[in-house]
Amino acid sequence: MLLAALAVATAAGLIVSLGLGPVPIPLADTVAILLDASGAADIPNALVITELRLPRALLALLVGAGLAVAGTAMQAYFRNPLADPGVTGVASGSAVGAVSVIVLGATALGAWTLPVAAFLGAVAVLLVIQLVALASRDRSPTTVLLLGIALNAFCGALTGAIVANAEDSQTVRGALFWLQGDLTSASWNDLALVTAPALLGIGVLLAMTRELNALLLGDETAQSMGVNVAGVRIVLLVLTSVVVGSAVAVTGVIGFVGLVAPHIVRLLIGSDHRFLLPGAAMLGGLFLVAADTVARLAPGGAAWQTGIVTALVGAPVFLVLVLRTRNTARRSS
Repeated sequence: MLLAALAVATAAGLIVSLGLGPVPIPLADTVAILLDASGAADIPNALVITELRLPRALLALLVGAGLAVAGTAMQAYFRNPLADPGVTGVASGSAVGAVSVIVLGATALGAWTLPVAAFLGAVAVLLVIQLVALASRDRSPTTVLLLGIALNAFCGALTGAIVANAEDSQTVRGALFWLQGDLTSASWNDLALVTAPALLGIGVLLAMTRELNALLLGDETAQSMGVNVAGVRIVLLVLTSVVVGSAVAVTGVIGFVGLVAPHIVRLLIGSDHRFLLPGAAMLGGLFLVAADTVARLAPGGAAWQTGIVTALVGAPVFLVLVLRTRNTARRSS
């Protein structure tokens, strides 16, 4: 029932968001445009939905779902509900690639240059993690976590150095704008770029619910159930890196979606990934669609980026959830 309610809320939130903005569009007109009903093309501001808001909303839905599913997978990987999609340093690697392109002004691939560079940065971090784990013959969650901390710090330092050496303030502003995450310039091309890798990663992770549930029981128990723990961990790292890398490549770094959405769904329906993963995907998509709508409705012409809204909302919500979880644990003990 909760999953069905989430599905309805996500669909309703998506439709309502399309009519909200500096140019308000009635709900009936929005629905008519989406259904391509008779005369929809003659509805005032129809292009505002079809060319501006619809790709932006669908991208927010897909990226939010991807980040939430990736966050859920990482929480199972580390057996820690405080893990998030960026814990391995993949998002920081994307930031290095994207900021390098912005500062250098590279345009080798046209409009695809920045997202491709960001995705390659994520892949580079994934390769470093795999190579170090292979060289040390240690793929334990602790080792991956320590590598992620080191890579996050290293990539953060690189990003800071690149931005600090930008030639002008406008370039610095462009880099900072991307680093804070935003969907203002989202287009159908951006949606096309992220759709295949995001859906592939989400689909495979949804098919791995048995393995994810087994990881929660501990490595020894999972192995006794016939789960190849080492192989599953490698697959999880690759899939989450693909999902996060593709998402960050087109939206910039957006935080808290992959942390808050799984946590809330886990409190509502438990830790069974058969229900947790689809629930987190829907709530993550709804959360990012709502955050992007709020950013679009910023009063007084203020420039509110989507990543800023998710942080302003997600940080206090997550704090409340953590305190509530700790209080519940104390009462039960």
